[in-house]
Amino acid sequence: MGEQAVVVRPAALGDAERIAEVRVAAWQTAYRGLIPDDVLDRMDAVAEGQRRRELWGRSRDPRVVELVAELDGTVVAAAVVGPERPVDDERPRAVETAPERGQLYAINAAPEAWRRGVGSALLAAAEDALRAGGFTSAVLWVLEGNERAARFYDRWGWVEDGVTQRDESLTPGHELFERRRTKPLG
Repeated sequence: MGEQAVVVRPAALGDAERIAEVRVAAWQTAYRGLIPDDVLDRMDAVAEGQRRRELWGRSRDPRVVELVAELDGTVVAAAVVGPERPVDDERPRAVETAPERGQLYAINAAPEAWRRGVGSALLAAAEDALRAGGFTSAVLWVLEGNERAARFYDRWGWVEDGVTQRDESLTPGHELFERRRTKPLG
């Protein structure tokens, strides 16, 4: 069987449930051993799909773009980009957000789509969407210890800049740290 072509397109409301399924499967596989099992096991694709559907119609910055990648007509990955969000924790920062800097908020691929070119096609489209939004550079955050993601972003020219943040939003009582990566988009 030959390689299937990856199709990347803007996400639609009808994709909400599948995007949630992809995210849950990706997290439960990629973050096992990095995020506590009980947190991963509680993830609920049905509830997340409903939440995504409810939030879909709310107004948001037009530079926020959600994309999906398909193989054989099935959504197997999703990404969201937009303006850089401020660092969440309260520690002083040497680097502040900048209006010309965008952010890759999330990119998730179903485990069965890993190593099939899906992530690369989706990341290329996400970078194009950031450029189209007028951003000259971008940031993303990688969970400390997520070596698979770090290698992927290394190949695409995203470089750690030394900024870290603590994230307890999904794991109350468990500190997780993320490392920021940057990339010029010129």
